[in-house]
Amino acid sequence: MYAIVKTGGKQYRVERGQRLLVERLAAAEGESVALQPILYRSEEAVFDKAGLAKVTVTARVLAHERGEKLRVFKFKPKRGYKRRTGHRQELTRIEVTELGLGGDSSGMRAKAAPAPVAAKPASPEAGPARPASAKPAAGSAKPARARAAPAKAAGAPKTTGAKTIAADTGAKDEETKTDGA
Repeated sequence: MYAIVKTGGKQYRVERGQRLLVERLAAAEGESVALQPILYRSEEAVFDKAGLAKVTVTARVLAHERGEKLRVFKFKPKRGYKRRTGHRQELTRIEVTELGLGGDSSGMRAKAAPAPVAAKPASPEAGPARPASAKPAAGSAKPARARAAPAKAAGAPKTTGAKTIAADTGAKDEETKTDGA
């Protein structure tokens, strides 16, 4: 019997009594933590959402540790650029204490979680609800910024920055004449 659990963005295959090193957990030494199962295997495989709600995977925190020092060296040739830094990952050593199907505590947790979610929209701090007429209808006109520019008169001169060009003659204004001719 084993389970695959997810913690710290990684997945681990665990069995009862197994000790492993995971990303730092926010729990004191000696505390029990519940791990999120994504697969449980005994006689049959359980990986659906309803079945996993009944699976419990509990582990005890043994110690908080730091990983091995990693050296990072950055170098760009012909530029004199050299940087050396290091990194040590914060880790937690845990021991899997309970692994089973049909735990009552996880079933209660699954029922308790949706209750606050349903209560949030109905809270008085959320403000008054919008009337249905305030919502735009589906397929309504495009937003203001996507509308086309208004049409200009046919005989009006075109303006581009500081230059003014006559639309029908092509002659330039006094400001834009060149002095070399």
